[in-house]
Parts: sequence; C-alpha cells; structure tokens
Amino acid sequence: MQSEQGAPPASPWSSRVQRQRLAVAEARRGNEQSRRNMYSLTAATLPLLLAGVLSPGNSQAQASPVPAATASVAASAPLCTPQVVGNRRIPKESVIARLFSRQGDQYDPATVERDFNALWNTGYFEDVRIERSEGATGCTQLTVYVREKPTIGEIAYKGLNSVTQSDALERLKKAKVGISVESQYDPTRIKRAEVVLRGLLAEHGHQFATVTTEVKTIPPARVNLLFVIKEGPTVKVGKIEFEGNHALSSRTLRNAMKNTKPLGIPHSIILENLFARTFDATKLDEDVERVHYAYRDRGYFKMQPGEPATQVRDVTGFNPLTLHPSHGKRIDIRIPIEERDRYKLGGINFTGFDKTRFQAAALRAQFAQKDGEWFNATQFGKGLEALRKAFGSDGWINMVATPVPRFDEAKKEIFLDIDIDQGKQFFVSRIEFTGNTITRDRVIRRELLLEEGQKYNNQLWELSILRLNQLNYFETLKADQDSETRTNADDGTVDLLLKLKEKGKNSIGLNGGLSGLSGSFIGLNYETNNFLGLGETLSVVANVGNLSRNLTFGFTEPYFRNKPVSLGVQVYAQKYDFNQAKSYATSGANVNLSNAQQSLLTNYNTSTTGITLSVSSPLRHLFRNKGVTRVGASYAITRQNISTFNDNTRNVFETLAFRSGLQSSGNQLNGILTSVLTPNFSFSSVDRAVGPHSGRDFNAALQIAGAGGNVKYISPQISFRQFYPMKGLRISREGHNVLGMRAQFAHVEGFGGEVAPPFNRFYSGGEQELRGFDIRTASPYTFIPTRVNFNLTNPDGSTVPRDPSNSALGNLQIPLPIYRLVQVGGDTSFTGNLQYTIPIVSQVNFSFFTDFNMTFNARESQLRQSPLGQAQITSPLYGCPVYTNGACSGGQQVNFPFLLKTVSGTNFVPRMSNGAEISVLLPIVNAPFRIFYAYNPLRLYETLPQQFAVQTDPKNPNNAFRSFFPNSGAGAFTYAQALQLYGANYVLREPRKTFRLSVSTTF
Repeated sequence: MQSEQGAPPASPWSSRVQRQRLAVAEARRGNEQSRRNMYSLTAATLPLLLAGVLSPGNSQAQASPVPAATASVAASAPLCTPQVVGNRRIPKESVIARLFSRQGDQYDPATVERDFNALWNTGYFEDVRIERSEGATGCTQLTVYVREKPTIGEIAYKGLNSVTQSDALERLKKAKVGISVESQYDPTRIKRAEVVLRGLLAEHGHQFATVTTEVKTIPPARVNLLFVIKEGPTVKVGKIEFEGNHALSSRTLRNAMKNTKPLGIPHSIILENLFARTFDATKLDEDVERVHYAYRDRGYFKMQPGEPATQVRDVTGFNPLTLHPSHGKRIDIRIPIEERDRYKLGGINFTGFDKTRFQAAALRAQFAQKDGEWFNATQFGKGLEALRKAFGSDGWINMVATPVPRFDEAKKEIFLDIDIDQGKQFFVSRIEFTGNTITRDRVIRRELLLEEGQKYNNQLWELSILRLNQLNYFETLKADQDSETRTNADDGTVDLLLKLKEKGKNSIGLNGGLSGLSGSFIGLNYETNNFLGLGETLSVVANVGNLSRNLTFGFTEPYFRNKPVSLGVQVYAQKYDFNQAKSYATSGANVNLSNAQQSLLTNYNTSTTGITLSVSSPLRHLFRNKGVTRVGASYAITRQNISTFNDNTRNVFETLAFRSGLQSSGNQLNGILTSVLTPNFSFSSVDRAVGPHSGRDFNAALQIAGAGGNVKYISPQISFRQFYPMKGLRISREGHNVLGMRAQFAHVEGFGGEVAPPFNRFYSGGEQELRGFDIRTASPYTFIPTRVNFNLTNPDGSTVPRDPSNSALGNLQIPLPIYRLVQVGGDTSFTGNLQYTIPIVSQVNFSFFTDFNMTFNARESQLRQSPLGQAQITSPLYGCPVYTNGACSGGQQVNFPFLLKTVSGTNFVPRMSNGAEISVLLPIVNAPFRIFYAYNPLRLYETLPQQFAVQTDPKNPNNAFRSFFPNSGAGAFTYAQALQLYGANYVLREPRKTFRLSVSTTF
C-alpha cells in the first residue's frame, strides 16, 4: 500500500521515525544541558530514537520516502566493517569489540539496537549515534558516532581551612564517591562529593558550611573542578542538660558521654568543663546510647532516653582562658530521661543446649554477675561473649545465644532466659597462609596449636596467633583482622586463612645507648631472626663505649630435627668498667666526687670470655589455653679477670672467701673460672615481643655454679610482669594506655665452704630498676679491715725520717689496723615497678612510675673472710711504740673476726622512687631516649660512727690505739691526726630527687 502522496510503502520503522522526531523536537526545546543529556529518554522513546538514526542517509534523507526496491537491496546486502567517529581516549577496537553486528553479517535492526545499548551502558559516552549507509563496495555501512564524557583534569579546593586536602581526599575515597584526576566527569558524583564534604566539615564543628562546585571546561574533553567552601562559624557543644533524671546526677550522665562532653580534669567537679568539644550531630546518638547503658549498668533495665533536643545560640563575652572575646556558635543539648524501675538480677537460665555436652552450672559460670545484685548490662554482655567463646572452643562456631527477659514486678527482679542454638560442630579442614614469602609453612605450622582434621577451638587459634607474635617474624597479628574463617555448613568444616606480613629477616644496623651501667656506647649489629626462612636466629653484635665493650656471636635453632626442642650457642668477649664516678657523669650527675665519696664506691673492671649452650622445649599441655610455657636449661663457662680501682674494692675481693683453691697464697682477682648450670622455666602470654600492651610473663631460674671452675654458689631468680590495657583508670581491651607491673626476686649464696663472689652480689639503683637512685648505689655497707701505713709527723707538720742523714730511705711509718666503710652488695634483692604509659604520638610515650627496691644481706655467713685474706691482716704487727735508727719495735698483733657484719642502719633499707618520664624511640639505635624526673620518698639517710679494730677512748686506760704510737710529741701529734682522719663519722645521704636522661628500658 502506498501513501496518500503516491509514495512507495514506508519501511517498518517509518511511523516510528515520525514519533521519534516529535520526541527530539520536544527535547530540543529544553535548555542546553537537556540537549546534551538527550540520551536520558525513557525506554519507550529509545526505540524511536534508534529507528530514526538507523534509517539510511542523513536527517534530510530520513524524512524522505525510500523506494521499496532500494530498501530491499540495502537490507539484503552484508555489513561492511563498522566505522567509529568521535572517539579520543577509547580505542576504535574497543568500541567495535562491544558491537554484536559483525562484518559479513546481514543487517538486523534488532542487533543494531543491542549495539546501541551495549555502548550506552558502558557509561563512557555522553552521546551515541549509529547511522546506516551504503558502502563503496555495495555492502551496508554502519557508522558509530560517539562523544566521550569529559575527564577530570584537576580537583581544587577553595576556602578549606579546618581540615586538610588530604583529609578531604581520604574521606571521598572512604565514601567511594569515585571522583579523582583522570576519572570521568559525572554530575551525580559531584553532588555526592558535596554532601560528603559537608558531612566532614560538620564533624569538625562547621554545621553551617556550604559547598558548591565550579566546573571549568577545558577543550576538547576535559574539565577542572573547584569546590568552593564557605565553612561558616565553628559550632561547639554548649550546655548538656537532662530532664527527668533523679537516680543519677547530670554530672554522672555527662561523664558517660564520650563524643560531646567537655574536656577537663575528671572528677575535679569545678575543673571538669574547661574546653568545649566540637559538635558532631552524627555522634550524638552514640552518646545518647552511652547514657542509656549508664542506667542499664545500674539496674534500670527499662530506662528509655528521649530524642535529644538541640538549640543553636551565639557566643558572646570574654574567655578567661584565651584572654580573647568569645565568638562562634554553641549548640545546647537537652536529653529527656524516663528512668522507670530498678531491677536486680533474679537468675539466668539456659535452654536449647545439649545437656550431654554442657552443664548449666558451667554455662552460668561464664557470667560474673551474681544473682541478687543490681543488673549490669555491660557485665551481662561480657558474659554472652564468654559464652560464645566457651562454645567456640568446642567447635560450635555458629552458636547463637538469644536472651529473653522476664520481670517479677513484685520483687523488682529480672530473669534472663537464654535460648541457645548450638548449630553444627565444626572441624578444621584446611589451614592456609598468605604473605609468607620467606618463612616456610612448616615454620608457621609448628607454632599452631590447631591441626587440620582437629575439632575447631577458637581459644587455641587465638593462642596460636599469640605464639606467632612472640616469634617477632611478622608484623603484629590480630585474630579479628588478620585471620579469616570460612565455614562449610554442609560438611561441618572450617577453613582458616592467616594473612601474614613478614618483617625484614636481616637486620644490619647501628645501635647505641646512654645508661648508668653501660655508659655511652655505640656499635654495629647483624641479626637474622628467620635464617633461610627456617626460623633460626643468627646474630653478631659489637659494641664499644666508655664503660663497656662487647663482642657476641649467637645462633639458635628453635626446632632441632623438626622437633619442638630449641638449641642455642653464644660465644662472647666482654669488658665492663664498674666505675660509679664515670656512671654519674654519663647519666648527668656530678663527676667531681670527694675522696671520701670515692672511698665508699666499689669500682672495678672485669674482662670476661665465655660460651653458653642452651636447650629448651615447650610444655604444650601446661597453661595451653593461656600462653606459651617453656622449660629448659643452659650451661655457661667463663673466665674472668678483675682489676680494682681503689683499696676498698681490692680489700673486698681479696678478703671474701669466694675462691676455691686459694688458702695461703695466690691472687683472687685473676683466673676466676665459673661453670654455671641454669635450669629455667618460663611462661608468657604478652601480645608483643616489644612494647607489650596486654598479657603477663613469668620466669624462674636457678643458677648452680660449682660443677667445675673455682667458685661455688647458687642463685634462684624469679621475675613476673603483667600488662593491662587501660582506658583512663579502668582496665579495658579497647584502651590505648598501658599499666605495667613487674616484681623481681633474687638471692645468691655460696656453698661448700665458699661465699658468693662479690661481683655476683646485688647492687641496685639505676634506670633499669630504681630510677631515682644512682647506678649500683643501693646496697648494704660493711666495715672492711685493712692495714694502713701512717706517717709519723712532728707537731710542726714535718714528717719524721727513717734516717736523717739519708732522705732516700723515706719517712717513718706506723702500721695501723683500720676499718673502712664499703658497699658490699646484698645477697638478696626484691624489686617492684609500677608504670602507667600514655601514648602521645607514634613512638612517643609519657609515663608515670613508682619503683621500689630492698637489697639486703639475709645470711651473715655470706660475708666470711678467706683464710688468705684473714692471714694478710692478722699476721703483721701493728704499731710503732719504739723506733731505733728508723726501725720500729714493740708492735702487736690484732685479731679480726672471720665474719664481716653489715652495718646497722644500712641493711633492710627500703628505697622508693616516684616520678614521670617521656620517651622517644630512636629509629637508628632502636632504643628509647628517656628523660625522667624522680622523687625519692624512701632512701638511706644515716650518719654512721667509725668502727675501730681496738679501743680508742682517750679516757680508757686500755686505750690500745694510743699504744700504737711512740710516747713522744711526734707520737701524740700523729695519734691525734690519725684519730681525726679515721675516727670521723660517715655521712650517707642518698639523693632526694633526680633529673636524668638515658637511652635504655626499665621493663
């Protein structure tokens, strides 16, 4: 049938062409933006658009009738290769690859419509048009016209002050807005970005901020975005008031809030509201829920907080803290409270569980709250979590506990019926690891307490992660973040995936420090804590300083022959200078000590070479659900030479009976051979090898020296540490602060007729245990007998020569028996430390601490003199009552007791330091630099009278000390000098306060 004008019959799409043209005409009447977005026509008009653009020829030809014969020929001709026009970034091949129409296929309008939809749905194009024409070779040519969406060339911010651009970009990324440089421009995403930025500004107190976007077109197909921000006034929290609260005060409820309560000094009443917080409407609901829980934790189970009302007001007046006029806006908050009745816990019942596997009493034990106490929602929530872990430790991973409350209104009690849906018991199917590029799988598996095929136990899995953290091979692992649990409910199996991030196994670095014991030192170290990925540890350390030198080589095989037996060897050469005068200077104290102070110090130098062999094995079934337990033993043999720096120290080392085989001759200071066997036991549940945050550890060792060597002693040593995560003054797993405690006990005593060596006795003090006291100064004192040659002096001050005619013979000297006060160390020591650490920023901590120590002599027999030392001071004659031609005569022997006595007032002296410190972890030396101030409320503060070997009272006719001097003017004058010099009292004053710096750790 022909049309009324006699034109040939129209193609099947002719009527659709006319409707399409009407739609296009309507669209063109819109604004320019509507014209560019003409592709947004509804699904009903889209086929009309396709019908128009797919008709042969241009728009003029589309309106003209087409003869039926011509249309038939064009429709039957095969397709040419499609042509693409208008593409810039997207390759032509990528566009053709999305088409369903292929070269050589017959033309099909439905297929072309699919081509259009495929291109349009990519989202890459702002406009798509497909035209059909006759090709040069008679084929049907499809030409695809596209206009790509512009790309974003630049994103800038104007007026953004309260937050950084990095914060803005991070928030846009977190919200998945999807705008970035080189991404496609999308107006919808821009509007979404404006909303996100307004929310970010609102969190920082700019509730009235406005965000608009300026789009600048950069030909040919790029745009630059400029977010214009007007932040407006800063909005802070004003007054927080409550209505209807009678049982709990408004101050208590405000303290329960976290995000909106003012900053100040907690519990100070008048100083609690010093600084207002920035108002954030999104976090107000969280604080209202905290108020809800504050009531529920006190038994008000049915309490309901109302919808908080807010009111904005302008701030005026004068701020006394900033000394500037107040400005900005405040939002006052009023929260209505409906308290209702208070309930006690009547009981907790359980239903739905398998009574053959679990007992109701064991389930009730998971809840710490007792019947009859005021109901506490927080404790009940912790009980539910403990209940979940209890079932999870037996493989019931998907256990669901649903508590249903019942009320006894007469008794005001609440009963909780917990319906338990155990689900299915799960067994471990596979355990896999990712990220261990160096560490072998078997090295990781041997630390796991779960095995494939074993019943799943979440406590053993968490403990396995703790064991891996203690290896220090990987970055700190967290069970909830770094492990995945995939369950197969049909098979009742679970697959475990552990995501690891290895630390550098090889460490070559510079180390150094500044401490009282080691002085200032610097050194190099090489360590591989995962040698060849097999878990072995190889280390070489070389340090040199003003008080110490150390060269150490060590190797540890944690699993010998693939069995849980650790073997280690360490070879070392060390030199330590126990020079307290230098230690004072190193740690910031005055080095200019008087002769009297120098005489009280125990100063000596040790040179030690030795080798240590160790073996240990884990006890997998002892405390297996709480931590890692090991038992082991070590054997060390060392050779040691000692050089003393003053007479007191030499007298200590030469007097005490600590050296076997030296009875009447020999040198006790050289060739000290020590053979020590040390069985040990350790338990640890600390979460990190360095800087623990939670957990505890316990170590016990017993040193037994005497199986070989020439010294004999036993020394039990015990230490315990506990760490709690803290949130303010409360223990909380979410807390970032750390409360650390340490207790140490040690004792040493000789056996087999020997006493403990003086260098194994305990000298406390210093930044590693008692921060307010100088290094190695907290010690008991004793009087050491010694022989002193004293010049005979005339009253005019001139010395009496041996031979007046021969001055080369020297002066005439009188041998005197003198006791000298000296620090002898203790045989027993107890140390306690308490420290509260607050992280400030990364690697910077502030701490409050209390250190306590008592070092004392519990066994008097451990200060026994050796026969050689006794003979050296008792054999000679003392005194020179008569001298002839420079030779003394009339001397007498003095008997000294074998046992040295600890001076009264210096034994069992408690010492305590309270203070604060700030520490910064130094990245190069890998040790904390610490500055601390300590006040010592407990310290040694004594004045000790001089002890004499013989009677010195001038009024006593038996004054033996006077008989040591000639009965002459020179003798009387010299006697008075000696009495004045050696008879003066000792003044012992330990410091009241200390300010010091150090590069070391306490615990």
